[in-house]
Amino acid sequence: MLTQIINAKILTPQGWLKNGSVILRDNKILEVTNCDLAVIGADLIDAKGMCVVPGFIDMHVHGGGGRDFQEGTPEAFRTAIEAHAKHGTTSIFPTLSSSTVPMIEKAVKTCSELMKEKDSPVLGLHLEGHYLSPNKAGAQQPEWIKNPDPNEYIPIVEHSDCLTRWDAAPELPGALQFGRYCAEKGILPSIAHTNAEYDDVKAAFEAGFTHVTHFYNAMPGFHNKMGYKYEGTVESVYLIDDMTIECIADGIHVPPTILRMAYKIKGVERMALITDALAVAAAGPEAKAFDDRVIIEDGVCKLADRSALAGSIATTDRLVRTLVQQAEVPLEDAVRMASETPAHIMGVFDRKGALSRGKDADILILDEKLKVRCVWQMGKIIENTLF
Repeated sequence: MLTQIINAKILTPQGWLKNGSVILRDNKILEVTNCDLAVIGADLIDAKGMCVVPGFIDMHVHGGGGRDFQEGTPEAFRTAIEAHAKHGTTSIFPTLSSSTVPMIEKAVKTCSELMKEKDSPVLGLHLEGHYLSPNKAGAQQPEWIKNPDPNEYIPIVEHSDCLTRWDAAPELPGALQFGRYCAEKGILPSIAHTNAEYDDVKAAFEAGFTHVTHFYNAMPGFHNKMGYKYEGTVESVYLIDDMTIECIADGIHVPPTILRMAYKIKGVERMALITDALAVAAAGPEAKAFDDRVIIEDGVCKLADRSALAGSIATTDRLVRTLVQQAEVPLEDAVRMASETPAHIMGVFDRKGALSRGKDADILILDEKLKVRCVWQMGKIIENTLF
């Protein structure tokens, strides 16, 4: 099937293309051109002058639509994936909070099965934990947190064909060995829930920890100890130019001023947007978090004792709006941080993350208020309020 999107302002890797068109055949982009003359035999879609951008990639998301990936069932996975797809997330890395080994194994099985389906939006499984610092656990289940154990993680990796990322606190005993092992297996080790200072972060980077989980959250910044001043994880990460970060850009987990600072220091190429969304994202008012300790208050998830934030209720389109409307980031850069940058970080830019010939037909139309009006996932329309 041949489709042509015309009368569009198109975000290409080279910048904005006005009054151009995107031509897609089946599940691939056939051409992006500055000519919007109708192609013979194509199904014409009039974008009405709106913005056409790449589909979003969420590389850290726990659930949505009332379901959590920790449930491990195909039904839970599909419900959460479909809920986020309506808000422009065309590719997704389902994420587990700290879990037991049986929970991980169940999710691995489901994720692997879904990835084998034709044109699947699932690109791999992300494990956030359970090798985390106990006093930076946040909303993670404290009874499941432990030091990295090769007798545990090696069998999990060896029996999985879908793990793409695994987070850990690098200062823990055995964490650097864990990071080197993951990197050797093609799994991205990421710094998370940590008390790491510069020497820890530098050693971690050299061991393969090239990425940082929900930057600014569950990690220290500049601080005092016994009257002396020390850099925190935040400053240490800023000092390592090639280390990438992700931010929960809902304007609550990280305020707009700090989002802008991270953008100015790290730049588009090294800063990705993530939702860190829980089951209550893109769900009705009756939805609850998978973890019964979690409440929704002030537009965010919290532990009921208010001791920590616990994930977001955001979808990726909200992140882009927050960057543009509150943090004063140009739209093209905000979109790139939700598409191109995560594609690079997760090693899928050969087929995802930009509107260019030969890439997967993951395409969005955004209106002037940056609301998602139409979504193509692998060439199929899955959300449409445009026509």
